Formats: sequence, C-alpha cells, structure tokens
Amino acid sequence: MSDMESVATLMELTNLKIQQLQRAFAELESQSAVTMSFKWKQLEDHFRGLEQSLKKKFGELKKQEKEFQETVAKSEKMLEQKEAVVVAKELTSLERLQEKRDAALAMIFGKSKLSLNVNYNIPNNKPQNSCTAGTHDVNWPKHSPEENAHMQDGNAAAKPRSELAILCEEMNVKGLHKFISDNRKNLTSIREEIPSALKGASHPYVLVLDSLEDFYSGDNLVLDGKKDGDLLGVRRTCLMLMESLVQLQADAITGLFSEGKMLATNVKERAKKIAFEWKSKLDSLDIDASNGNCLEAHAFLQLLATFGIFAEFNEDELCKLLPSVSRRRQTPELCRFLGLSQKMPGVIGVLVDSARPIDAINLAYAFGLTEQFEPVQLLKAYLREVKKVSHAKNGKMSPGAQNEMNERELSALKAVIKCIEEHKLEEQYPVDPLQKRVVQLEKAKADKRRAVEAAKPQSKRPRANGSVYAPRVTSFPEKSFYQATPERHPYPYERQFVYGAEAHHHPTMINAAAAPYTIAPAHTPYYGNGYPMQYQVPYIH
Repeated sequence: MSDMESVATLMELTNLKIQQLQRAFAELESQSAVTMSFKWKQLEDHFRGLEQSLKKKFGELKKQEKEFQETVAKSEKMLEQKEAVVVAKELTSLERLQEKRDAALAMIFGKSKLSLNVNYNIPNNKPQNSCTAGTHDVNWPKHSPEENAHMQDGNAAAKPRSELAILCEEMNVKGLHKFISDNRKNLTSIREEIPSALKGASHPYVLVLDSLEDFYSGDNLVLDGKKDGDLLGVRRTCLMLMESLVQLQADAITGLFSEGKMLATNVKERAKKIAFEWKSKLDSLDIDASNGNCLEAHAFLQLLATFGIFAEFNEDELCKLLPSVSRRRQTPELCRFLGLSQKMPGVIGVLVDSARPIDAINLAYAFGLTEQFEPVQLLKAYLREVKKVSHAKNGKMSPGAQNEMNERELSALKAVIKCIEEHKLEEQYPVDPLQKRVVQLEKAKADKRRAVEAAKPQSKRPRANGSVYAPRVTSFPEKSFYQATPERHPYPYERQFVYGAEAHHHPTMINAAAAPYTIAPAHTPYYGNGYPMQYQVPYIH
C-alpha cells in the first residue's frame, strides 16, 4: 500500500475516532467532581476544522501528484520520440555513407576491369562476311546496369580541372590565398569546392599548415583584422581551409583517403608549435571586446580540432575562450569536436552572468539544456534589466546619452523578438507588447531627428520658376551671371523641390519670362546653372 492510500485510509477513520473521543469525554464529564470549563461542542468544532483543513491539503497534494505523473509521462514520451528520431537519423546517415562508399568502390573496380579485361581475339578459321572483313572481333567485358551508370558518372565528372584544384595539386600556398582573395564574390562555390581540391593535394595537412604562416603577419596583433582588410581576408581564408580539412578526416575514416595523405606525426608537432604561438598572442588580445564574434579565438580552437591537438591544452582554458566565439554558428559543433560538451553548463552560466542571454539561449538549445536555463525567464530578466538601467539614468543624462540608452533598449527588444521567433516561443512569450514598444521607440527616435533637423539653420535653395531655377536675387553688381545651356541640360523640370509657404524669391523674379538667368553664389552648394551638386553614395558590402 502506498503512502497516499494509507493517509486516505486514516482520514476515513476520523469520524470513528471523534465518536470514540465523544464517549470518553462524556464519561469523564459524568465522573468528574469538577465542572469542565469547555463543552464537547467546542472540541468537536475544533476537530472538525482540523479534519476539513487536512482533507483540503490532501486534495491539493493528490492534484499535484497527478500533474507530476502527467508531466513525467509526457517527458518520457518526448524522450522516446527524440530517441527514435536520433536513431532514424543515424541509420539514414549510415545508409547514405554505405551507399557512397559502395558507389565509389564500384566505380573504381569498374574502371579497372574496363582497362584490364579487354581481350582481342583474332579468329583463324572463322569465315568473314562483308560486314566483318578486315576487322577484329573484340570481346568487351559485360557490365551490370549499375556499373554502367557509375562509369557514365565517372565520364561526366572528367571535366577540365579548376584553377583551385591545380593550385592544391601544386601545393601553391601563395597562389591559393591570392585565388581566394580575388574571387571573394564566389566564396560560396569556392567553399564547396575546397574539400575536393584539397583531396588532390599530395599533402593536404602540410598545405593547410603552410597557409597559416601569415595569420599573424609580423607583429600585427590587430583584433579581427580591423583597419587591415587584407589581413582579415587572410585570416578568414585560413579558417575556411582548416574547416574544409576536417571533412577529409571523415573520408579517412571511411577508407576513401589514401594513407600517404593522412596526418603525419611531424606535421602534428608543427601544428602544436603553431598552436602554442597563437595562444600566447591570443592572450595579449582583448578578445572580450569582440562581443562573442572573435575570429582569432575561433581560428585557434579550429586549429586544435583540425589537427587533433586539443589534449595539449587544459579544458578550463579552452572554456574561457568559448564566450568570445559564442555568436559564431560553428561554435556548437566545434565544442563537441573538442570534447567540451560536459562543460557547457558552466559556459552558458558565464554568458548569463555577462548579460548575454541570446547567446546563452542558443547554446542551451544546441546542447539540450533548456530545462536548466529556461529561455523565457532569461529573456524577461534581460529586458527588465535593460529597462531598469534606462529609466534609472533617464533624468540624469544629456540628450545624446538618452538617445544612446533608447537605442540600446531598441536593439535589445529586436534581438529578443528574433530569438523568440527562431525558437518558436510565441506561446510562452507573446511578441505583440514588445513590437508595440519597438514602434514607440522608433517613433520617438524619428521625432527627435526631425526636431534636430528643424532646429538647424536652413540654407536657401533655388526654386523652379517656370522654365529655369531662379534663386533669390538682391543687388550684386559685382557678381557675374551665367546662362543655363539648353544643350547640356535639356530637361530643366526633371528635379522637383517641395518648399514651405515662405517666399524665397524676389518679387521681380516671379515672372518666368523675366528670369532667364541663374546665379552661382560662392557660399551655396550649387553649380552655376542652378542645379544642386550630387555626390555618389558608396555601396556597403
């Protein structure tokens, strides 16, 4: 019998116990020489009250137990479903891997049979007809439809080698860097082609390791290659090459990678030396200023993962670098590769304490730690803190500082809304109030901008007056006038300006026929023909 059942049985015996107590009280009252100061009714009311209170609490306890059992059942069911999904994905991945391996082996063996099994049989006594006279009978090997399909795929793949593949085959490190730098616009296709190109190199690991020499060129320790676009491009290329080299390790496991191209011991020792040099330089950089997007820290961790040397460093030291790369999309996979999955609760805790809940939530979802770090509570606490700081300092700051605080709150709201939408948290945390606050802040920002622009002194601009632009004219006897050339500007009405009600022109210039000329005052940004100067706005890449 469970504890709940035993408690229920005892509560059912309450009435019997009260009746027994009533008889005992009556017997005591009849035999006592002293008059009792209280009556049985008072005792009965007291015990009945206790009984009702116990029954109420017992009912609440049963309800909570039922809810807990339902939650446990749902969790078990969800775990079973997730486990089934994981198992199905594993099986699917294994099947695809096996299919690719079988296809590759079949294509290799099919080509070898084609080159070795062609036998030329010249008959001696067989009569030849007119169709076969002067020719030899060739017994071509017979292949299955599957082998023929693989042979066709192999022939289709026999295309001219790309420049990237040639550079890798030649182990040309400088040419490889230059090619990637010159073709930044095609970076997506280059990223897809690099693994197969590296596979054609005689020593892929040596090629990638040689490419890292200019990562810290000279004494340049600039964070994220700031103020040096070429250095930033070199570092991104190095990181991409190391990430591509990881894919070759999977081919080595499946047997599709020759032993001569495997990671040698001397190459691994070189990688260790580079890693220790990078770590010392990384310690001198302010990686916390990168706000979770430090390229240098990411490249260092990728170096350890690519060349399998992460055991040379303390796990706690590596975990201290993770907050500096928490915003990069490769971070979860990189942490698993480095064997830091068990350390992630501590890393996420550091992000929460550093007021970076978005990064913490993303990592919590990646490692299944959302029960320990509840996303909605983290987001609400983050917004409360932002509003608290904003309102606390609102009356003590200059207008510029107030604008900065409002901009910070606006950015926080947009980041929270994006996080809610990405992780499907709308039911637990509706975004409508947040979006209304965003509209309110953007409206206040636009109003302040308009007020500032209205307070600035307005320069007088020319106005379209019939056929030409005629700015206000006063008496300038020493100024020279220039007539607008119709051949150069055949469309004087293309640019329209909207003005307020104030008059910008001299009364004598209202008539279009009386105003054939325009002036070019030296203090206004207009050409002599009355057209405003135009500046080309650069594109932002």
